[in-house]
Amino acid sequence: MHSKKLAVVGVATLAALAAPAVAHASPDTSVTVTVMGTSDLHGNTLNWDYFKNTKFTDSKGNDVGLAKVSTLVNKIRAERGADRTLLFDSGDTIQGTPLAYYYAKMEPVDETGGLHPMARAMNAIGYDAVTLGNHEFNYGLPLLATWVRQMKAPVLGANAVHARTGLPAYRPFTIKTMKIKGEKPVRVGVLGLTNPGVAIWDKANVEGRLRFTDLVKSARKWVPVIRGLGADVVVVTAHAGDSGMSSYGGDLPVENASAMVAEEVPGVDAVLFGHAHNEVAQKFVTNKATGRQVLLTEPAKWGQRLSVIDFQLTKKRGKWAVTGKSSTTLNTNTVDEDPKIVALMKEQHDTTVKYVNTVVAQSKEQLSAAESPYKDTPILDYIQKVQTETVRKALEGTADASLPVLSISAPFSRSATFPAGPVSVRDMAGLYIYDNTLMAVKLTGAQLKDYLEYSARYYNQLAPDAPVDLAALTNANGTPDYNYDQLSGVTYDVDVAKPVGLRIAGLSYQGQPVAADQQFVVAINNYRQSGGGGFPHVTTAPVVYNAQVEIRQALIDYATATGVIDPAGFAEAGWKLTRDGKPLF
Repeated sequence: MHSKKLAVVGVATLAALAAPAVAHASPDTSVTVTVMGTSDLHGNTLNWDYFKNTKFTDSKGNDVGLAKVSTLVNKIRAERGADRTLLFDSGDTIQGTPLAYYYAKMEPVDETGGLHPMARAMNAIGYDAVTLGNHEFNYGLPLLATWVRQMKAPVLGANAVHARTGLPAYRPFTIKTMKIKGEKPVRVGVLGLTNPGVAIWDKANVEGRLRFTDLVKSARKWVPVIRGLGADVVVVTAHAGDSGMSSYGGDLPVENASAMVAEEVPGVDAVLFGHAHNEVAQKFVTNKATGRQVLLTEPAKWGQRLSVIDFQLTKKRGKWAVTGKSSTTLNTNTVDEDPKIVALMKEQHDTTVKYVNTVVAQSKEQLSAAESPYKDTPILDYIQKVQTETVRKALEGTADASLPVLSISAPFSRSATFPAGPVSVRDMAGLYIYDNTLMAVKLTGAQLKDYLEYSARYYNQLAPDAPVDLAALTNANGTPDYNYDQLSGVTYDVDVAKPVGLRIAGLSYQGQPVAADQQFVVAINNYRQSGGGGFPHVTTAPVVYNAQVEIRQALIDYATATGVIDPAGFAEAGWKLTRDGKPLF
């Protein structure tokens, strides 16, 4: 742990953090202050799709990036007065695009001394506070510490504490002072809370170094401190959804606890939250202790929206009190990119574009992932092939070398394709969109069956005579595509006419039924092995391989070494969907 870099900031220091702004009171001694917010920027600075090599667009006409956000922020500052506005972010900032990847892995800023692209853009826009998201920990604590140091805005995470001492590893909060002509200043406190799931999802980076405490308990501890230091308004920036649910089991605190904080912690005026990638323009929750209404807002993802919260404050007995509040979300597709930010990012953007367009291999034919959620497709088999070969080679000469090596992967992106002909880094990155590392565990045949039954919950049950509607077949109960794991190296059927738990049939290895006690090595990504998605057995299974090899990089290296992508060498129809034992397609 880099204790100097992640030093705890004293409360006295925290009370006097940022340069004061200036606001002007109206004659009736009331004033409006505005808090703007982003979340889940995920490395998007420009309105650019690095996977498609063109400007970003989607089916809903969304735009992305901080250059668009900057234009909206400038507009609000001009309308409301820059002296009465603040700008916060709720996390997941430094991971998610090839731009972010390049300056974490290819030219890592903690080694080169270069300025991180997200620090460059956010500093130029003038953020007032930024909260840690779970993806901030993906690239390890040294890179995170470098980015925190490069940020002009304080980076907050009250519930990320040192494992040994329990003391905050990052700033818990900051207080911004707005001077008001002829009146007492308005002080806005912001408390940052990150996601406890980091302990699972980035176990390799944080275990034994950091712990992540409960969001509600942390807010109960710090909100009174912030109020005690004179904050007139308290905003919580939380990297946590509002559902009260978790994607993991076990003893970890609740993952999506933003509404719980609003309900259970007195003294919070508003919660700017993220993590779930939803758009929530305005939502009110009643605090159980005070009966007061707490405002919640979430600005979608990637810079597609900007949340704008207006607080009306009135002077009561010599103190400012919040007497009204409202929020909305603004769509960044309504404005042009800020040319200042575009110019600022040009060099790093161009470097990334050049990198992702580097050709690594030639594909014999076009391969698409469009059908991968319901068919065994060659393009996913390519991932399986690389994972299997990497693990098998690593196990040579070990006690587990004689065991069959299987592989697990999921359809991360239905739009992924390898074109016929040149295949580039961006094609590989478009297929494997996450920064996962490769691991391998030992599982029995019985455990494999349990695992596949759990995965098969992804399908809605299909009646015997019902037409096959692909749109209604998958994603049962909101299960995302990335939680539909497919197993290669064995053959099996998934019977979607059967109820959950009774769908896997004919599980076989090399033509023979898999025995319950049969041993297998299974290649798997670190997210899944550490508990992401809640799949059975893998978190407690013996780990036989963990060389911290990034799967995306393994795909790129394998393609570069072979020079050719030929489905004849890796495409295997290992699984299929059935209805009452008959093939669905």
